[in-house]
Amino acid sequence: MAEVEIRIGGRPFMVACQPGEESYLESAARLLDAEASALVQQLGKMPESQMLLMAGLMLADKTAGLEEKLRTAPAAARPSFPADLADRLDALAERAEAVAAEVEESVPAP
Repeated sequence: MAEVEIRIGGRPFMVACQPGEESYLESAARLLDAEASALVQQLGKMPESQMLLMAGLMLADKTAGLEEKLRTAPAAARPSFPADLADRLDALAERAEAVAAEVEESVPAP
């Protein structure tokens, strides 16, 4: 497990994550920190649990609003993918595996 120090509302936290996921954790922490910092500026110092709860609820509210906008967006505004995209990706993966197998077979054993 990797450990990353993040700061939320000016307070440091050590958080564990899977190796390679550090940048995702840091990105999520920046979103939470922005909400927590706004709370701290507006309300002043507050208990850690209250700060984290309120910041999380504010993010959840924003997320719910965005999800609702996406659900009600006109079809033309939504991304569209070809109907056969999954099949095409499967075929591409099979070709990549076949090429990898050929390369492995052509490399002499040590």
